[in-house]
Amino acid sequence: MYRFSIPLRGWKDEDRPREKFLLKGAAALSDAELLAVLIGSGTRDRSAVTIGRQLLNKAENQLNSLARFSLEDLCNFKGIGQVKAVKIAAALELGRRRQQEPARQRTSIQSSKHVFELLHAVLGDLPHEEFWCIYLNNANRVMCYDQLSKGGITGTMVDIRLVYRQAIRISAVAIILAHNHPSGTLKPSESDIRLTRKLVEAGKHLDVQVLDHLIITEKAYFSFADEQLL
Repeated sequence: MYRFSIPLRGWKDEDRPREKFLLKGAAALSDAELLAVLIGSGTRDRSAVTIGRQLLNKAENQLNSLARFSLEDLCNFKGIGQVKAVKIAAALELGRRRQQEPARQRTSIQSSKHVFELLHAVLGDLPHEEFWCIYLNNANRVMCYDQLSKGGITGTMVDIRLVYRQAIRISAVAIILAHNHPSGTLKPSESDIRLTRKLVEAGKHLDVQVLDHLIITEKAYFSFADEQLL
């Protein structure tokens, strides 16, 4: 057990989160205090906890929103340089990967919900669009899943040949498509519908079935298969 000779009221503001962590554990700290541990030290007029609170206020007290901040966004805060920004971004990325682990351990895909659980941590809080493809064997077991394109806020281009090149290379018999909508809208665009139809038709010629296409947002998803749009 850790023991400290200096009472809590005697600690400097920037030291208190670390000492509290050691005495009571991580669960006892607020989000701002955990950020303060990563930030390490404050400035002459702001403690690390204050800077952590300001970061959270800018993110509307949502860690998912904070995870969307770029390194440049973080560095715009007084008291956060490049090194501290990298530490914060790295911690948030570890949290994202931890979210993915249960879904990664799933051996097969049986529903659109399983797809959402697999890719939500990857796509749910991105500020730009990405298009991914899950490749399955004949037992619906995940062989791999890959990012095929990365675009802007309102769209991304997908090369149909790239989708099926990987499928043929690894002998996948089915694929599931997924992309995110940073805007939060779950309604497929006309281009989403056209692309899905093209991929379905191309798959028929190659004997690779398109099982579904998901649009993923921060809190929900839209399934082409569930809505009978395939």
